[in-house]
Amino acid sequence: MPRAGLTAERVTIAGAELADEVGLDQVTMSRVARGLGVKDASLYAHVRGLEDLRGRVALLAADEKTVRIAEATAGRAGKDALVAYANAWREYAHEHPGRYAATQAPIRIDPELAAKAAGPRRAVELTYGMLRGYGLAEPDLTDAVRLLRSTFHGFVVLEAVGGFAHARAPQDSWVRALDALHTLLTHWPPSDEGASR
Repeated sequence: MPRAGLTAERVTIAGAELADEVGLDQVTMSRVARGLGVKDASLYAHVRGLEDLRGRVALLAADEKTVRIAEATAGRAGKDALVAYANAWREYAHEHPGRYAATQAPIRIDPELAAKAAGPRRAVELTYGMLRGYGLAEPDLTDAVRLLRSTFHGFVVLEAVGGFAHARAPQDSWVRALDALHTLLTHWPPSDEGASR
């Protein structure tokens, strides 16, 4: 019988908080149960196991990150939207490292849960919408999305592990990287496949 007050949402939040505290790879069902003050078995009435829990954390994080990006970019276009989008992404990754890691990890997510989750769908819509403001169409849109994701993710991961040892402040490089991305997106090279511009 499920423990009173314990829900899948509460277990997911506990898992997300633990991931931010100790790292996603250190999250176990036992640690989550201890944090909630219950026996391990009590969790299985709400989540199917560790992979299910990690999938739920990934969906929670995707929703949170998307809401943050949507709020930051509302009413903005062009470089202003790009900078707001990128800063919201980076801030979320810094504030919630374990949750952020869940959004980037190859986690198998329950298709039923994924179908109900608005965050990932909305993230795609926001990203493609911002890039359409640069006049991009497929396949250039997909290429640009991959470029942005690679740049943002690479930067925040390297920053998190102390990978920028140079005396120049990472923030200064971040600002210049966003300037360069804006310039590239504004002058996207023509493609034989694409219909951009």
